[in-house]
Order: sequence, then structure tokens, then C-alpha cells
Amino acid sequence: MQKVAPSTSQTPVAGPTVITEQRNALAMITLNRPRALNAVDDGMRAAISSALPGFSSDPIIYAMVIQSSSDRAFCAGGDVRSIISTYRQDPARARGFFAEEYKLDWALECFSKPTAALIDGVVMGSGVGLSAFITHRVAGENYKFGMPETAIGLFPDVGAAYILARLPNEIGLYLGLTGRTIGRADAYALGLVSHCIPAERFEEIRAGLADAWPIDPLLDDRHVDPGDSELQRHALTIANCFSAATVSDIISRLEAVAGNDAAWAQGVRDDLLQRAPLSLEVTLRHIREARTSDIRETLIRDYRLACRFLDDGDFAEGVRAMLIDKDKSPRWSPSSLAEIPPGKVDGYFAPLTEGDLDLPAREILQSK
Repeated sequence: MQKVAPSTSQTPVAGPTVITEQRNALAMITLNRPRALNAVDDGMRAAISSALPGFSSDPIIYAMVIQSSSDRAFCAGGDVRSIISTYRQDPARARGFFAEEYKLDWALECFSKPTAALIDGVVMGSGVGLSAFITHRVAGENYKFGMPETAIGLFPDVGAAYILARLPNEIGLYLGLTGRTIGRADAYALGLVSHCIPAERFEEIRAGLADAWPIDPLLDDRHVDPGDSELQRHALTIANCFSAATVSDIISRLEAVAGNDAAWAQGVRDDLLQRAPLSLEVTLRHIREARTSDIRETLIRDYRLACRFLDDGDFAEGVRAMLIDKDKSPRWSPSSLAEIPPGKVDGYFAPLTEGDLDLPAREILQSK
């Protein structure tokens, strides 16, 4: 990779949608597709993947930052419209998009240098994959986290099930099944972000890391209290309802909630009834299985599930209804939880006949 002079603040070397640069001891990756809220396409993924080995091996680089050029979004997800369009013409290429994205998520998890995601705006889907497994996640005032895949007939992928499975009080299942978003106070309380720092101070972080200041005191000194977690008010209701054995049982428990949380619980129930039934069942099992899996195993399972969702119709239908025609009236198949055929969910989790995703061992990636 081409290096820039230490005094240069921004020199594009990887195309317009991703900017990679080096500022003294700091490597920076800037997502630069603002009109699409930095929805990750294959070109962006490739640019980030190609930058990592050079950043990892360069002895001058102390730390890395992943950031956005947009004040609206860090990354709103993957370019699912492009994936569906590609699948209709070339299924293998569409499957390859998921494979390469999950390889990138794994490479970021294995990246051995301090890395901070500077997030001020929405971080969803693929954006979670780019930020969840690095060492530090910094939330600006406009931070908003979500994994809304069940609304488009998919499931929380990019390794997110590993993260969601480890949240307390079944909150991970609540977030994964409903796709609801949370702000930085909730995210900080749950450990989804490491620091809350005003976006106007992000340049101070970059400048400090460029001078190789230790990342922990640099961030700790700028952290501000984000306030009380709103979600914690519903923690007991979430724990009771989302500990049920099946999605149908979760819905039944939500319907039975009385008292102060009754209206809130009914809203959650209504959200679940709008989601793809098969996506809900797969997501429930995926997050629960991730409780006893490591990140690598979770990503391999992600690929199995993504390939199965590509081959079925709900994913394409969800993208049509929510993102293309925007009628918000998807026609799910099956249309209800009761109509899911026996063995259907089991089939999604079975190893792929053409071979599962091959992720290199951590030691191999870190030796490059």
C-alpha cells in the first residue's frame, strides 16, 4: 500500500467509497458512501480487506481507526439490494459476498493492534461486523445500534449472534428478534460501546493516536457519562418473556404482560408479528447456539444460514417490500410460525453440501 507523508491528512488510495490513509502512527479507514449511508458493497469490503495486512505489518503504525465521512451514519448495513440483484444472475457470486464479508469480520477480530471505531450515527448490520470485534468502540451523541434483519427476511449475521448471546437478561434475543434500535446510553450499559465521547472531539482522538499516545487513557480522559439506560426499565419483562422456549411462547408471554410494561410489551409483540416467521425461528436458535460458540464458529454458521436464506424467497421479498417498492407489506412464506414445516429450521443449520466457510486460524492471520 502506498504511504503518505506524515503531514498529509487525507489521501485517497483505495477508491471513492473507502479512503485508507496513514497519519504518522495511525492507520485510518474511512467509509465514504454517504448517500447510501455507507451500505457496504463488495468494492468497499475488498478495499478494507486489502488494507489490513499492510497496516498490521507496518512497524510504524501503532493503532487504527475506522470511521465515516458522514454525520448521519457509520454504516447502515450491507448493500442487500445489490446482493439480491446479483443472486438472480449469479448465485455463486452472491454467496461469495457473504463469504468475503465474514472473512473480513474475522480478520478484524484477529487484527492485533489497538483499533477504535468512531461512531456518530447509525451502526447496523454490516456496520456492526466492522466494529463489534475490534478493541474499542466510541459512541458520539447520535449513536444508534440495531440489527434489523428479521424485518427483511434475514437474520442477525456478521457474527452479531455471538455478541447478542452474551448480553444480560435476554436483551440480546430481544434486540435480535425485534430489530429494535438503541442509543448510546443503552449500548454503553450493555458493553456494546467502550466509550461515549462527543463527535467534536474525534479529531483529538485521531491526533493523539497519530502521535502514538496510549489508546486507553486517551479515550478514558474524554469519556462522558451517557446517562441512564432506558432499556433497563424493561429488563425484568424482557428477561421473563424472551427466556421462553419458542417464539410463539415469547409472543404469548408478551401478550400476558400487565401493569406499567403492558403497552410497551404489546408494541414489542406487534413488532414480532410483522417480522418474517422463519427468520424469527432461525434467529432464536442461532443466538442461543452462539452462547456456546466462539466468534469463528458463529461466522461459519452465519454463512450456512445466509446461503439458505439466499436460496429461499423471504430475503428477496423482504428487500423488495422494505427497500425497493417500500410498500412495507412483505408476503412471507411461510406466513406464520405455525406454518413452518417440520425440519425446516434444522435444515438451515446443516453443513453445506458444497462446503462450509473456510476461515484461517487466528495464528495464520496474525502472522501475516
